[in-house]
Amino acid sequence: MTLSRAIISDGQGQYTLKTVEVGLPASDEVQVNIKASGICHTDWDSIQNWNKEFIVGHEGAGIVTAVGDKVSKVAVGDKVILNWAIPCGECFQCNEGNLHICETNSPVCGCDLEGHAHPAATKQDENPIERSFHLGTMSEYTVVKQSAVVKLNHEIPFASASIIGCGVMTGWGSVVNAANVKVGSSACIIGCGGVGLNAIQAAKLSGAAKIIAIDINESRLEQAKFFGATHGIIAAKDDLDFVQVREQVRALTDGRGADYAFECTAIPALGSAPLTLIRSAGTAVQVSGIEQRIDFDCELFEWDKIYINPLYGMCNPERDFPRILDLYTNGSLKLDELVTKTYAIEDIAQGFDDLLNGRIAKGVVVFD
Repeated sequence: MTLSRAIISDGQGQYTLKTVEVGLPASDEVQVNIKASGICHTDWDSIQNWNKEFIVGHEGAGIVTAVGDKVSKVAVGDKVILNWAIPCGECFQCNEGNLHICETNSPVCGCDLEGHAHPAATKQDENPIERSFHLGTMSEYTVVKQSAVVKLNHEIPFASASIIGCGVMTGWGSVVNAANVKVGSSACIIGCGGVGLNAIQAAKLSGAAKIIAIDINESRLEQAKFFGATHGIIAAKDDLDFVQVREQVRALTDGRGADYAFECTAIPALGSAPLTLIRSAGTAVQVSGIEQRIDFDCELFEWDKIYINPLYGMCNPERDFPRILDLYTNGSLKLDELVTKTYAIEDIAQGFDDLLNGRIAKGVVVFD
């Protein structure tokens, strides 16, 4: 067993830095020394609402320290990025090419959850403990299925690499894989946090001519322009129906509305907002994973509008992570600049506070 410091939550709002024991991997598993773990709103939501004990964290990058006897894709010493939507490669959805909604392993698709590492892989006080999304990246070591790692062959800081595994992939993939944004088009990005900034970058790389960033914070709009937005609109907090925003968007898009709109806030009241901003036959994308019930005005769907809710940017990790890394390497995609601040694991409370108060685009826990 390897001793590892880890952030453990009770799923009822509390979390603590403790020491756990991480075992050797089973035949199809990999042990990883985590070097960096992104801090995501999903981590905070899980701490508040999961109602069970678990190791926090689902964005990570590190170095392989042990492999099972059936592992072939990585070896000890390899650098890797972790992927939380772990495909089995054999179910109906995997065979359809939808690896991100695997029917066997996905932690969010109502499956049997068989894709996690063996129950005794990580223990606290001799008792097995679960890991967030079968990863638990806010720990110095973890054990995961080999299908949960992608080999990292590019030169990139671990902090920047770690955020590819969720925040970058979700924003970038929603634009590139799900919406397939066209050259010369117009796109609205609602919410300019970590996910929204990656949607903006992807829209720019896709050739969108007008990229309209929408936020309640002026400084975030300035940051959005640094990442590729061509226009910025301040939304009033009480304009939940986006009546004022819609008029400004139409003024920028020949009176029709945008070709695409992406909701990146996770605010239920804004679930219908992208429909408000697009033209007839446009595409609205709910990126952020709103799960609450929302009442829609059906007139918002007129005429021929499309509303989609992709998971995780329709991620295919072996295909998409290298594409993202290639864009980073040639200077087209800003990842280092997304990491506003890094934290020691002992300072995770400050990281969450900075996240929740909008002080950072992306924070990352870095392990020495």
